[in-house]
Amino acid sequence: MRDEIRALVEALTPGDELEARHRAETLAWLAGTDDIFRRRKPGTPSPHLVAYFLLRDEADGAVLLVDHRKAGMWLPSGGHVEPGEHPAETVRREVVEELGVPAVFSPAVGERPAFVTVTETVGAPTDRHTDVSLWFVLSGSRGQQLVPDPGEFRAVRWWTPGEVSVAEPGTVEPHLGRMLAKLTP
Repeated sequence: MRDEIRALVEALTPGDELEARHRAETLAWLAGTDDIFRRRKPGTPSPHLVAYFLLRDEADGAVLLVDHRKAGMWLPSGGHVEPGEHPAETVRREVVEELGVPAVFSPAVGERPAFVTVTETVGAPTDRHTDVSLWFVLSGSRGQQLVPDPGEFRAVRWWTPGEVSVAEPGTVEPHLGRMLAKLTP
């Protein structure tokens, strides 16, 4: 599985210098470890693999974000990649668990990540760790019926790229604007 994930990361074309650094960090990490999956909550081992997904409405480029209880900010949905699980399978599992809808991968990107980030999590110092996140894009619509997980999220809402760009720092996932810029031709 590690080789498949390495191939996904190698196939990414970085959208900017920071993503190029994160891609290089991720490839070095993959080459230097045999354990890429979280084994014990919240962060063992650190780093470990996460799959984010942006449910995106092609009509205006809006994305569904969740007000995540633990992170304390608006994020794309997603979750930890289980041992032996392909990240696209993580997306399929998590979108049903978190939003109650099936995964429909964006035809423009398919079942491969569009973006990679390496970030330190927020929270109590004993819980902080590094997530290596592969970002996928799903097709969605503002009108579709969702069943959000109230245990994980305070709220869910659609955000336009413009709303993301003017959000107060620390209220939305810090790499989200860069990801949206990469999706906009």
